[in-house]
Amino acid sequence: MKNIFKIMLLALPVLGLTSCDKGFDELNVNKTAATAINPVFTLNNALINASFPSGTVQYEIGVVQQMVSPNSGVLTGANFNQDNRDGTSQVWQRFYRSVVRNTADVINATKATPARSNLYNMARIWQAHAFMVLTDTYGDIPYTEAGVGYISQIILPKYDTQQTVYAGIIKELTEATAALDATKTIETADVLYGGDVAKWKKFGNSLLLRAGMRLSKVDAAQAQQVVTKAIAGGLIVSNADNAVIRHDANYTNGLGQMLNSTEAANFYMSAPFVDYLKTTNDPRLKSIAVRYVGASSGPEQTAARASTDPSIQIGMPFGYDNNSISGPVKAANLKSFYDFTQVDRTRMVKTQSPMFIVTYAQTQLLLAEAAQRGWTTGSVETYYNNGVRAHMEQLASYDANSAVPAAAIDAYLVANPFVSASALEQINTQYWVASFLNGPETFANFRRSGFPKLTPNPFPGKSIKGDFIKRLTYPNSEISINSTNVKEAIARMGADDLDTKVWWDK
Repeated sequence: MKNIFKIMLLALPVLGLTSCDKGFDELNVNKTAATAINPVFTLNNALINASFPSGTVQYEIGVVQQMVSPNSGVLTGANFNQDNRDGTSQVWQRFYRSVVRNTADVINATKATPARSNLYNMARIWQAHAFMVLTDTYGDIPYTEAGVGYISQIILPKYDTQQTVYAGIIKELTEATAALDATKTIETADVLYGGDVAKWKKFGNSLLLRAGMRLSKVDAAQAQQVVTKAIAGGLIVSNADNAVIRHDANYTNGLGQMLNSTEAANFYMSAPFVDYLKTTNDPRLKSIAVRYVGASSGPEQTAARASTDPSIQIGMPFGYDNNSISGPVKAANLKSFYDFTQVDRTRMVKTQSPMFIVTYAQTQLLLAEAAQRGWTTGSVETYYNNGVRAHMEQLASYDANSAVPAAAIDAYLVANPFVSASALEQINTQYWVASFLNGPETFANFRRSGFPKLTPNPFPGKSIKGDFIKRLTYPNSEISINSTNVKEAIARMGADDLDTKVWWDK
């Protein structure tokens, strides 16, 4: 009996421990935490983060001579034709970390779910856009193994040739756009088009048109085939179809954020851009530009000094630093370099300004070029006029005070008529204007078309051998961590510098 009593005493702690463990797993589960994310919200993350980062002002927008800064240090870039990898890496980091990764997650989560086929194909289209921006900017990039670190544990992806990437982009855009189906689930939470299948189709085909035109120098026959396919599928037909990222207090415009804070007084509209708009009496200059007349410092750039009068706008020339710029300042009879014209940060580049990705204006101008090349039917002049008019009308989306009056648009087209003898130059120079603030696209089309005709930046301390920057350099993080694959890409493509041309830039 005594032994039985001892055994019972020894068993009590064990029983107590068992009773304490009961319900332990359930107790430690947060019943209010999400256990799964609706993949449409992951796509929204990818959509919002495709809004271009501030570094595009430093490089892409600078290369095409639309904006310039005389300051070096962290702002070194196209203004000096020098390599600054803190600036060149911004598109890479933003797009791989927040666009490619998220679209890959959506594609993985929906590919075997027929009910979400529209979401699956929307993600494919948006991912194709991201890869187009990346390969146009850098050349050879991770593509087939990109964005699958969490899915397939590939953390050191190989680099694919740009030709391979473009083949994939064209395939994805063609298949995904055709597969969109208005009879399937409509993804109304999508922040780009609210799940509107017809608009997504037009967007996908307009991207396909852009991809086809990108091949015009490297493979004209394939370019024509892709362009024909895109047109047959149906393109963006008005500004209501524009692919545009809307910003708010939580998701701000990166360009506007920079130009309204740390660099508010450090970037200026360039002389080539301002002079072109002034020479043609373009009403868009009044919509875009402001000059703080007589400002001798950043703090003196006040509303009282602000003028949007096109006749007094003065763009800053290229080729000067913050010391040598004193020469042009004196020659123009300005108070200081703070007296040059800027993009109006109270209208065009507010922190909540929209970011246009693919537009009706761009699409019409590409159609004009395709028609000029004989790749499609229709009037080149009509496409051209439609494109110019569409961009002027688009400016009202930035701010009511940026709206261009209809009469001013009509007058401009009469005073600056389409001339077939200089069609390609005229079309692509207008594309330069119509793509303002979309640095990656303006940079790509400038290299592809050779227009507008710009005078090379004469800065004496440039590091490039040629006249213009041809691509941006890889991030230092890739070189140090994914070095084997980077080295293979460099050996195949050419030096990792600003002079090496991308595949389609012949």
